[in-house]
Amino acid sequence: MLNRKGAFNRTWSSIGYLAALVILLVAPLGLSDFRLNLLAKFLAFSIAALGLSLTWGYTGILSLGHGVFFSLGAYAMGMYLKLEASDGSLPDFMEWSGLTSLPVFWQPFRYFGIAVALGVLVPAVLALFLGFFTFRNRIRGVYFTILTQALVIITTTLFIGQQAYTGGTNGVTGYTTIFGHFLSSPETRKGLYYVTAGVLIGSYLICLVLVKSRFGKVLRAIRDGENRARFIGYNTAKYQMFVFSLSAALAGMAGMLFVLHVGIISPSMMGIIPSIEMVLWVAVGSRSSLIGAVLGAILMNSAKSAFSESYPDIWLYFLGILFVSVTIFMPEGVVGMLKQWGGKIAKRRIGDHE
Repeated sequence: MLNRKGAFNRTWSSIGYLAALVILLVAPLGLSDFRLNLLAKFLAFSIAALGLSLTWGYTGILSLGHGVFFSLGAYAMGMYLKLEASDGSLPDFMEWSGLTSLPVFWQPFRYFGIAVALGVLVPAVLALFLGFFTFRNRIRGVYFTILTQALVIITTTLFIGQQAYTGGTNGVTGYTTIFGHFLSSPETRKGLYYVTAGVLIGSYLICLVLVKSRFGKVLRAIRDGENRARFIGYNTAKYQMFVFSLSAALAGMAGMLFVLHVGIISPSMMGIIPSIEMVLWVAVGSRSSLIGAVLGAILMNSAKSAFSESYPDIWLYFLGILFVSVTIFMPEGVVGMLKQWGGKIAKRRIGDHE
């Protein structure tokens, strides 16, 4: 009976994955340019949610600083686009601040490949640096969460204070093209949508391979009993540093794609609120499920967009009610609820055939 139930669940899971893939592919055919751009932004958020699911759901590391990693990647892409828009001249906010030449650390961002590499590597290295001093010293739980919040405050203050180099509170904006193609054109938006969808699918497959492997089993062992995992010979700090760095790299990639769809990045995306929102996406979808993290990011941001359009004055109340309701009535998230329903249906159908 268990084998038949498992086969039933796998069949419906495969159907669900296929349906999701079809929806991603045909979405540009049925959505307006505005809605397609919104969906592309939500898909970018889903990539960051995947990384957070790895750290929180599978390893038990709750980070409230992923907005920093997301924004570092976004700034990397924004700097490249700003230099392309400036066409060799100094960016406008630097001229307003009195600079006469491009700062040295801006020079590498003239090249797309280097900008993309730095958008992934800088968040990953920063996470590795933070993880090295925390996980090796067995700082975890609420203490680690507080440290990530401190990282948010420090980084946000730094970026706001360096007006001449980062654009200050206004951030980096005013770019219109990529590789000579206008970002506002429908063809470019459609192409960027497919790029974002492809990166999401690739990121999901990489994460899925990790969590299904022996590596993933070790992560869950660390989550459920770190001391036991350490006592049987695993260097838990190395696993934690790796998965935290990978999560930061995914957030950086998500930030780069976000900028392409939104056209601006500012220190407000580094704040504590965006970082908490990322955690809420994962909690709503199911923190112990990769597909749950993706669904949570899409559902929460879709709800946020719909409520803000329909009820501009009180939409935050609706969003809060939605989150509280999910937390109370679906503690395992949307995916957990679907799994329970699927199990009941499978048990009923198998019982009917016996």
